[in-house]
Amino acid sequence: MLVTDTAMMTMRTTITRATITAIIITIMATITMTTVATTIMAMIMPRMTMDTIIIITTSIATIPTITTATSMLMTTNEPVGAGDLAEREAAALYRLMTWLSPAFPVGGFSYSSGIEWAVEAGDITDVATLADWLDAMLGDGSGFCDATFLVHAYRAAEAGEETALKDVAELAAAFVPSRERQLETASQGRAFIDIARAAWDAEGLDAMAAACRTPLVYPVAVGVVAAMHGVPLAPTLHAFLHALVSNWISAASRLIPLGQTDSQRVLVKLEAAVAATAHRALNAALDDLGSATFRADLASLRHETQYTRLFRS
Repeated sequence: MLVTDTAMMTMRTTITRATITAIIITIMATITMTTVATTIMAMIMPRMTMDTIIIITTSIATIPTITTATSMLMTTNEPVGAGDLAEREAAALYRLMTWLSPAFPVGGFSYSSGIEWAVEAGDITDVATLADWLDAMLGDGSGFCDATFLVHAYRAAEAGEETALKDVAELAAAFVPSRERQLETASQGRAFIDIARAAWDAEGLDAMAAACRTPLVYPVAVGVVAAMHGVPLAPTLHAFLHALVSNWISAASRLIPLGQTDSQRVLVKLEAAVAATAHRALNAALDDLGSATFRADLASLRHETQYTRLFRS
């Protein structure tokens, strides 16, 4: 098959390593076929010269090789549509922006993750103290743990490993430090899964959710749904952490109180921390889980007996 230079310029060829290997194997098989055919021809046509026999057998054996190799190349010479790729990326972004938006009805606005008690106790009083508190929660507390659970839940769901997903779900549910935090993450996880199955269902989602006898906590639910929809892991993780931090800041802005501009300043301060936490979680094993934010955990415990409360945690 002849292809003009113009056609070659408009075609983006992607040849996988497996395809190249298959072509090499086919050529090697052809060499073997040629050798065998030469021997047979010499036996049945003794009057022909050896050079003539080699030319004939090589030509005959090469025909299927060229056909096979050309077929392999043609299957990988499909034009890679930039429009198709852009559409897939846009669809993934659309889903993430919807699922992790404050408008997605999981009830995140009603939880403060113990921040309400920290404000009353005087631990959080302004932009600086809020940024420090959230930075610690993000990198050394529940933020990192939730991110790690999301990563492992995503990978288990993507691979179809129901047992591994069940183990991650059970560990994530047991890792919550207080009753109210358990209520927070379990109720959001349940709402997220229910709404995703009702409005954003995907093949295999029901089976994965049913495989976990333990109710899916929020980060595990997000990981499973994203994996079943084929949304890439890294953007999912960054979007989840951004939504988590934004919800914390939203709660604090109603408690300190904090203005809208100051709220954005805190979000800017935490940008690097979000990226660092995501990077750690992507490379973390379940054995790396741990928390060093005892004061934040204590805040979530003390909130249960707080006299006046705006939030459920």
